[in-house]
Amino acid sequence: MYTRVLLLLILAWPIIPAFCQQETKPFYKANTDLTNVLVYDVFSPPVASRIYFYSAVAAYETILRAEEKSSFVSLCNQLNQLKPLPTPLVKVNPAIAGISAFYNTAIHYVFSEQTLKNAFINTLSEFDKIKNKTPKIYQQSLNYGKQISDSIFEWSKKDNYADTRKLSRYRFSKLPGKWTPTPPAYIAAVEPYWSKMRTAVLQSLDTCTIAGPLLYSTNISSGFYGQAKEVYDVSKNLSDEQKTIANFWDCNPFNVNTSGHLMFATKKLSPGAHWMNIVTICCKKQHADLLTTVAAYTLTSIAIYDGFIHCWAEKYKDNLIRPETYINTNMDANWRPILQTPPFPEYPSGHSVISTAAATVLTHFFGSDFAFDDNTETIYGLPVRHFQSFLSAANEAAISRLYGGIHFRAAIEKGQELGKKTGEYVLKKIRLKS
Repeated sequence: MYTRVLLLLILAWPIIPAFCQQETKPFYKANTDLTNVLVYDVFSPPVASRIYFYSAVAAYETILRAEEKSSFVSLCNQLNQLKPLPTPLVKVNPAIAGISAFYNTAIHYVFSEQTLKNAFINTLSEFDKIKNKTPKIYQQSLNYGKQISDSIFEWSKKDNYADTRKLSRYRFSKLPGKWTPTPPAYIAAVEPYWSKMRTAVLQSLDTCTIAGPLLYSTNISSGFYGQAKEVYDVSKNLSDEQKTIANFWDCNPFNVNTSGHLMFATKKLSPGAHWMNIVTICCKKQHADLLTTVAAYTLTSIAIYDGFIHCWAEKYKDNLIRPETYINTNMDANWRPILQTPPFPEYPSGHSVISTAAATVLTHFFGSDFAFDDNTETIYGLPVRHFQSFLSAANEAAISRLYGGIHFRAAIEKGQELGKKTGEYVLKKIRLKS
């Protein structure tokens, strides 16, 4: 009997991954659709993380309630101020309901609403067979997804986002060692009040702490001058591989290009979007089922969202000068980093924080030795990069900021420390399975 069961499992194995792929394919597309709109609309990395977060939670909570049996549990009363959500009173299809929840939630936060609505309609064509065979269940599923989406949207209204839009324009300090806008566009500070946002799980911004930056000094024998000299020296001796790494993890949503009097912007995805695509890559490789896939998106989005809030709080608390400004003032007035310096303070490195936070929760979810090929940047003409683990990818993302000339080493190392603490705290507070 055991031989027969084993034989049936072997024969069925090619079908199981195909079924999982068919069931989860619409969610891979949904994540890509959202990323494309966020790139087009030029949302800053912190704001983009908010949109991924609410959209993923809506999909997860919908599918969880639509599944008849599951070992996964609700995030209600685990995420800050998220109260119990309605359960379906009629039969619904989990995938259709989840897709409905995802798109309907995301549409609330983007500028290109019609583009995302069109993408939603296109994704629903994946379910035409169900629509034709059981039109009532199809419509009930759409309605239930919309119902959860409405509840998540109401929850999001209390996260202080609207209040931060009303605050006065940020004025940068003119004190020595403090951040000032950088070339070529000298863009104003991005999200200086992001620390006021309601977190996903962090109870306060004192939950995870790091030491402050090195004491500012222009003395050539000081530690601060030394770390700036390292950035300068590294930039002068970059290998082709180091240049590739810097560009691969650039993830600058609004890169300003200048040519004479001409100035134009190149749009790219945010660092959070890069990690959300890594989730897609790994779920495909794992042939993860529907709920596992959406749970991975959700857990990662939580870590990234809280990571940005905590990182931005530290950035605007210390308000530290960028390497470009320091080097131009004290070492070489004509020096430029190979990456464009982002428009916010230096310490700590945002890439280091959110990459390490995401890698920490993904390591818990998929394992410490989960190897993968990252093709996220191929749309920008960059090669696929192979990683032996999530943490190795996060380490490369972190050091890329030194190669790019936009962060001091201390900001990178302390950023990784803060990211690790944030990811571990998320895992401590969030229970996905019973």
